[in-house]
Amino acid sequence: MTALPSGNAPLHRDPDDDTLRLECGVCGVWGAPEDEASSIVALGLHALQHRGQEACGIASVKSEMFHTERQRGLVGDVFGGADLSTRMPGEAAVGHTRYSTAGGSSDRNIQPMYADLDSGGIAIAHNGNLTNFLFLRNRLVSEGSIFQSTSDSEVILHLIARSRKAKIVDRFIDALGAIEGGYALVAQTRHKMIGARDPLGIRPLVLGRLGDAWVLASETCALDMMGATFVRDIEHGEVVVIDRDGLRSLKPLQAREPRPCLFEYVYFSRPDSVVNGRSVYEVRKAMGRGLAIEHAVEADIVVPVPDSGVPAALGYAQESGIPFEMGIIRSHYLGRTFIQPSQGARQRGVRMKHSPNRAALAGKRVVLIDDSIVRGTTSLKLVRAVREAGAREVHLRSASPELKYPDFYGIDMPDRDQLMAARMTHEEMRRALEVDTLGFLSIDGLYRAVGEPGRDNANPQFTDHYFTGDYPTRLLDREIAAGGNETIAKQLSLLVSA
Repeated sequence: MTALPSGNAPLHRDPDDDTLRLECGVCGVWGAPEDEASSIVALGLHALQHRGQEACGIASVKSEMFHTERQRGLVGDVFGGADLSTRMPGEAAVGHTRYSTAGGSSDRNIQPMYADLDSGGIAIAHNGNLTNFLFLRNRLVSEGSIFQSTSDSEVILHLIARSRKAKIVDRFIDALGAIEGGYALVAQTRHKMIGARDPLGIRPLVLGRLGDAWVLASETCALDMMGATFVRDIEHGEVVVIDRDGLRSLKPLQAREPRPCLFEYVYFSRPDSVVNGRSVYEVRKAMGRGLAIEHAVEADIVVPVPDSGVPAALGYAQESGIPFEMGIIRSHYLGRTFIQPSQGARQRGVRMKHSPNRAALAGKRVVLIDDSIVRGTTSLKLVRAVREAGAREVHLRSASPELKYPDFYGIDMPDRDQLMAARMTHEEMRRALEVDTLGFLSIDGLYRAVGEPGRDNANPQFTDHYFTGDYPTRLLDREIAAGGNETIAKQLSLLVSA
């Protein structure tokens, strides 16, 4: 979800913040037992909490009347009450959990977004980014549209409202024909639930059954939490319509070869999810095995950066024969709102989240496994902490290739000049990170981990631009800005997801 800054929000994240974030997760249920839809969706959102931890919302519908709640906070805090089914009754509901980038954290940007149309109400939950958001928004504003949020998701509502088609499904498809980028959408009308996935399948969306009910969600782990059975992935460019007559599948968008996002496997999806038919856990172990083959080193122990580095470290240890040890212990009790009052406190902050285990590290040659290296700030702190705990050598390994390019499809990633691998040579990175050796999984190694023989450079099988610079769609807003449009250029400079 692209968002323009509002109020006096900062334009950039803290320079010490070295975390990649996927901006949201979506979930919906149709045909649940009476008044249980909102409770079922809340369970699904709880499983998707890793995809967004700042705000969440649910919209349910009963007797053609919508009930919506959208608040900042974790799902368990917002929707944990026993009275949820009373507050939000209905047999159908959609939900959303989000991480809002700086400047986009206004309450009005919390989803699902709801609008009253001439055909009735509609609530939309959106995961992803539109790469022609500003172009469409400026056009709609010039034609008289009034926006209530700074989110690209609202553009979709306006496009639906302005469509000349008679039926809501056709109006929804009309809107899809105008938007570009990566997206997974779940929409709820008075009588239907609609799901859609972008033509390249960049953002994931799965279909499940819960008894007689239908379920849509960003990941299979949400189906597991709800007690639903996985049916299949929503296909790239597919629109599914669910109502009392069952499920219909439509293919209204121009067919293209799918290119799902590789970072779902590297970092974002929960390890117990199955994404595009592949177990995330097994893929991450395979990444570690490939890393051990490509970057072998003599060492005493393999240590993961928890939690995301654990499966890859297991794979590295199994392939190399070097013992796996939990040399770093992660605290799971730090809230996101923890205040670090000084620069010194920020510098020590990594110890609060990741604490070195001296008993495992002292006197050892350590292979330190992380999922990726972004700015390098967290990596450097961890390396220093491991050395201070007595490690003789530290060999840093990344289970993904060098991150060199920003993302515009739903990942909150620093600008290119802040990505370590984009501004330093390999040797410069090694020295800056104060490690004995440094190794990254190759792009072909990553492709092999997901079951491909390697990257087909002529027709890449996945979205991988953050490694290669090969963007799978045009970036219309940026193309217009580069052509001299001052308005869009100025707005782009404020885009916090850029």
